[in-house]
Amino acid sequence: MNTVVTSKDEILKASRELIRLQGWPAVNIRSVAAACGVSVGSIYNYFDSKAALVEATVESIWCEIFHRSEDGCVFQDTQACILWLYGRMEYGCRQYPGFFTLHSLGFMQEEKLDGKRRMQQTWQHILEGLCSVLKQDANIRPDAFTEQFTVENFANILFSLMLSALLRQDYDSNPVLEIVRRILY
Repeated sequence: MNTVVTSKDEILKASRELIRLQGWPAVNIRSVAAACGVSVGSIYNYFDSKAALVEATVESIWCEIFHRSEDGCVFQDTQACILWLYGRMEYGCRQYPGFFTLHSLGFMQEEKLDGKRRMQQTWQHILEGLCSVLKQDANIRPDAFTEQFTVENFANILFSLMLSALLRQDYDSNPVLEIVRRILY
């Protein structure tokens, strides 16, 4: 028997579970309401349309996949951070098959401006995190970065490699770690 859902978080949790079990087409107002054991109107109390529900679900999936690690050391060491990121990418692919590709391609269309904005915000957050880790990593040799080759430049390179790995569904971090070791240490 389904329990009664009264929060936005529980609705999003049910939406994510539907995606895991049945794929993206399963997410609509009626199916989510049924999964939550509430009326369709209850879902509309939180989301004014299917598009709003899907956008919030996408955002909650990004947050679940890249939820900040409890281990603070991960964000003070570049190599540990890369291992963590690639592990989270693999987790995301396993939990939500096709999510990265589908989301990237689907939300890059012009009529999906809000979805595109949300994806870019997530990507910007990851980029800023990479910059922060690179700046805090005490193991990086002092002359690794210059005016021409900045922390931001290298973070962009790492991020590009990460996006490429997402699209290829290749979560082997060893080649990226080798690049990091050769350039920074």
